[in-house]
Amino acid sequence: MADVSKSGGSKVISAEEAAALIQDGVTISAPIMGLAGWPEEIGRAIAKRYEETKHPKDLTLVCGSAMGNHKDKGPHVIGIEGLVTRFIGAHTHGSPNIGALIQNNKMLAYCFPQGVVVHMYREIAAKRFGVMTKIGLGTFVDPRVEGGKMNDLTRQAPDLNEVVTFNGEEYLWYKPFPIHVGLIRGTKADEHGNISMDKEGAFLEALPVAQAAKNSGGIVIAQVEYVTKAGTLHPKSIQVPGVMVDYVVIAKNPQEFHMQSEGVYYQPAFSGDVIMPLGALPKLPFDERLFILRRAAMQLEPNSVVNLGIGIPDRMATLTGHEGVSHMMTLTTEAGAVGGVPAGWPNFGMTYNPEAFVMHPNMFDWYDGGGIDQTFLGMGEIDKFGNVNVSKFGGRPIGCGGFINITTTAKRVVFCGTFTTGGLKVAAENGKVRILQEGNRRKFIDAVEQITFSGKYAAKGRTILYVTERAVFQLVDGKVTLIEIAPGIDLEKDILAHMDFRPEISPDLRPMPEHIFHEEWGALKGIIEAKTQK
Repeated sequence: MADVSKSGGSKVISAEEAAALIQDGVTISAPIMGLAGWPEEIGRAIAKRYEETKHPKDLTLVCGSAMGNHKDKGPHVIGIEGLVTRFIGAHTHGSPNIGALIQNNKMLAYCFPQGVVVHMYREIAAKRFGVMTKIGLGTFVDPRVEGGKMNDLTRQAPDLNEVVTFNGEEYLWYKPFPIHVGLIRGTKADEHGNISMDKEGAFLEALPVAQAAKNSGGIVIAQVEYVTKAGTLHPKSIQVPGVMVDYVVIAKNPQEFHMQSEGVYYQPAFSGDVIMPLGALPKLPFDERLFILRRAAMQLEPNSVVNLGIGIPDRMATLTGHEGVSHMMTLTTEAGAVGGVPAGWPNFGMTYNPEAFVMHPNMFDWYDGGGIDQTFLGMGEIDKFGNVNVSKFGGRPIGCGGFINITTTAKRVVFCGTFTTGGLKVAAENGKVRILQEGNRRKFIDAVEQITFSGKYAAKGRTILYVTERAVFQLVDGKVTLIEIAPGIDLEKDILAHMDFRPEISPDLRPMPEHIFHEEWGALKGIIEAKTQK
């Protein structure tokens, strides 16, 4: 790689010089998922400059997905009171400092669906009117509910979306705003600022962020690992053209501050550079989460397009790998990977052995239009109307991520989670389930704290299941209905006694399959093949 200095019109500057370019009161945006896409050295330089000079101040931060490693990296580093005073995005849980500022009313904060945010960059770039969509109707982002406002401070601020009627149907209109600074990341830059992403595990939305910033009259700063001579990058490898990049920062410590994901600096199987044997996947412990996974996996359809959420569902890819059925459906991630085996936390958003990559907004074009046949997602709270909350607990805002987009449009939705939480201990012996210690917090409650999935708006004409380690429920005619109970579980003592509401009970109530509660399984391939033959 060439040693390119600042002379001769080079775009290369230091992280400190990059931080000095950011003015007070501007809107900055970074494509990010966990630590993927996040220019950590630039972020730390911004924080250092603010600590020393109190500038830049009053920034608006826009991020489309989960951000940070839940402790000390990511936008967390710029989560300093006065530095960032407004947030627009989909998820804050990975950046504790940002979350604390929001919870303590030190920052305006709007939470919108992940697909809406990443689509908004394209609308800003094209100077269109924003995003008009049905995504979010009836949920907490609907202005008739909460308008996506994450704290009391924001509830006093203007709405950033509104309900509109077009051709007699309701939509949500999310309003555009300028992007003044785009902070993007890649693997290599050439002397013209062309950016490639060879070692990245996802393209994310770097291109539309850059386009939005440039067409807003702003600047784009890219953090990379290497700089090479002009003309040495293959044109098809360039994800962001140099004409859209103003400055380039070379990471001094890439293994620490240019990580591919929350979990690793670089895993070549995530970037498609090697094919990893599936036998290397970790073993799943024989516990209540595995019971849930197995029962949920029985819903898999052959030749289907599948999305997996974080938490218990992100282990579904590992289960399908162990069961030898990964090839029987196409697993996808909202980050843009198609095929392969999606990784779980701390590498969520990455995929082992992907077949293809598309950009983040393009994946949500597909998702929003109904491209997902099945999705498996977590569930925090469920109420009698089938509403699900995963975005706010005990007053602590977390955000919705892509949950609203995906649950609104997937043809079949399977929510996965334990029946209670907080100290729950479960065992299975001889195919029967025993509750050793009940969780101290109920999940099936009268009213969810926040509506992330609206049973009323999103369930029409679709199959909605709620799978736990001891029971399976289905949303039938707007009512949560018990359809299966695990062997060894008592209906009154182990289920109804731990629900705030009494569910409908199917006249065809049946036992959950006993075979999922044995340590050795291996039944999934036959189950899916039987569906192929129908």
